[in-house]
Amino acid sequence: MSNVTNPFGQVLVAMVTPFTADGEVDWPGVEKLIDDLITGGADGIVVTGTTGETSTLTDPEKIRLVEVGKDVAAGRAKIITGGGSNETAHAMQLARQSEKAGADGNLVVTPYYNKPTQAGILTHFRMIADATDLPVILYDIPGRTGVPIRYETMLRLAKHPNILAVKDAKGDFSEVSRVLNQTDLLYFSGDDSNVLPHLAIGASGLIGVTANVAPAPYRVIVDAVNAGDLATATAAHKSLEPLVRAIMTHVPGTVAAKYILHGLGRIGSPRVRLPLVGPEEWEAAEIENEIDLVRDIPGLDFNNFRPDRNAAAGGALPKVAGTTR
Repeated sequence: MSNVTNPFGQVLVAMVTPFTADGEVDWPGVEKLIDDLITGGADGIVVTGTTGETSTLTDPEKIRLVEVGKDVAAGRAKIITGGGSNETAHAMQLARQSEKAGADGNLVVTPYYNKPTQAGILTHFRMIADATDLPVILYDIPGRTGVPIRYETMLRLAKHPNILAVKDAKGDFSEVSRVLNQTDLLYFSGDDSNVLPHLAIGASGLIGVTANVAPAPYRVIVDAVNAGDLATATAAHKSLEPLVRAIMTHVPGTVAAKYILHGLGRIGSPRVRLPLVGPEEWEAAEIENEIDLVRDIPGLDFNNFRPDRNAAAGGALPKVAGTTR
């Protein structure tokens, strides 16, 4: 386990951004969801991350999400900004604005689409980390970005005083162990199905999508691992498996999480912004079939689950387009 003090918490939720039916941010819905997640056991909330539809949020929306998060959390949980961009200057600007808005940390994804070399990745992260005093979590997800953060690059990045952690979505457990042995970086599981295995080999916590729907069992898993109670952690892991499958395997996690949250009455609309769209009929049926297998998850009752396929259909074009500077 790393010797670095964890400034982020252990159970972090990669929060969806609730929208109205016409695709605008539902600010009262944002406040309610943040409060629900903290009450459910979250130590931290990642706003404006991939799950929060960062690619189709405007910069003013991103900064406002940090501000609202800080107001609602009121010291009960950390608010982490998903402050990445595939333009280094833009990511630096977002970091400065997020720090001013009160963010407690900065989750920075590897530059996507550009496919930089490892030297470019190293420079990108270092410059963002230099831009503010915010502690940085590196987000390594080559399935989305097209490029990994290689082990040698990770070792060099770990020497930066503001780079404290990694969100790992590669699933290479041998490399996780290697980095944990060779650095003081904190590790966060970025793959919902691998949370318990990651924790078992020394990860510090998780940044989860399924935790939007059920943060409580992740609190159980983390606390049980910390107490050396593998049986309790394993039982919670098993109970989560069909819910993780429902959210993470049929459509993008954002889409499924919103569909389920709306069906539970916890957000006002399941709307996502284009190019994301709601589940098609057969996808919705698969999600609902998985939910039928969910049993005994603390704080989660599907007896009153009322999914609305029509409300989820299609995607929205918001009034203000895209990520603006």
